[in-house]
Amino acid sequence: QVQLVESGGGLVQAGGSLRLSCAASGRTFSNYAMGWFRQAPGKDREFVTGISWNGGRTYYATSVKGRFTISRDNTKNTVYLQMNSLKPEDTAVYYCAAAPTYYSGSDQPGKYVYWGQGTQVTVSS
Repeated sequence: QVQLVESGGGLVQAGGSLRLSCAASGRTFSNYAMGWFRQAPGKDREFVTGISWNGGRTYYATSVKGRFTISRDNTKNTVYLQMNSLKPEDTAVYYCAAAPTYYSGSDQPGKYVYWGQGTQVTVSS
């Protein structure tokens, strides 16, 4: 089992920045690829970004490329999501998730086996 706990969400004005963190406990964190997803009201959960087990490869949805940055610190069992130039359409609940390494970068929620509880990000216009 891997337990994931997100933090860092909140309310920010358009153009602002937030940094989300996802702290993992349980099984060896570095055994997993990690991803961030988001879900807005009335919409499906969508892939935002992913990172390989050692941080060597990163993957981004087109909508966030150039604005968001994913990183991880395996010594702290934590994955981060730096969000810059936020837009109102980025408003959603953000979830971190863990997947087997062979699914690194997958944009399919079903490939991820562990999920956090989510953190709300609201971007005002």
